[in-house]
Amino acid sequence: MAIEVRPATTFEDVRALVGPKRPDANVCWCLSYRIPSKLNQSLQGTERGELVKKLVGQDPPPGVLAYDGGEPVGWAAVHPRADTSFAGNRKIPHVDSLDVWSVWCIRVRPGHRGKGISHALLAGAVDFARSYGAPAVEGYPVDNAGAKVDLTMAYVGTRKLFEDAGFTKAADTQSVLNGFPRVLMRLEIGTP
Repeated sequence: MAIEVRPATTFEDVRALVGPKRPDANVCWCLSYRIPSKLNQSLQGTERGELVKKLVGQDPPPGVLAYDGGEPVGWAAVHPRADTSFAGNRKIPHVDSLDVWSVWCIRVRPGHRGKGISHALLAGAVDFARSYGAPAVEGYPVDNAGAKVDLTMAYVGTRKLFEDAGFTKAADTQSVLNGFPRVLMRLEIGTP
């Protein structure tokens, strides 16, 4: 069955991918880079899910979802960089003044990994950004040179994943994750 990638407009499907098993648990909900740090740290328990529910209802929604036969199996967070903490991040540089979009989280559900869903999610994130007129999309993956990345840290993607999608390295960063340097990968996409 073909993987279909669509905008993340259904809260229940987003919750299935990034929400906790217990609604009151303090987990990321993919908000760490999406909202200001102080707000992120202040949210407790169900407040995170309520904020995500609001974001899912906005235009544009906070990302894209991959479906396999109607079942949500993957998530990619993608939004204008100006609306994320990357806008002021001192470790990840700005290449120029373009209003780029950022992809900062790619997650595939256990049991569905190894089927190319990450590749479909990244392509879907680019298409989504393009549909909103983004001139370019950036990602900040680890440059792991093929070494294994801990699954809890693999959400940023790898340089190879982004290269396979046509991205090129635009800059080094001062950010390190799981012992690997992160690089700024970029794809110029123009307008629809």
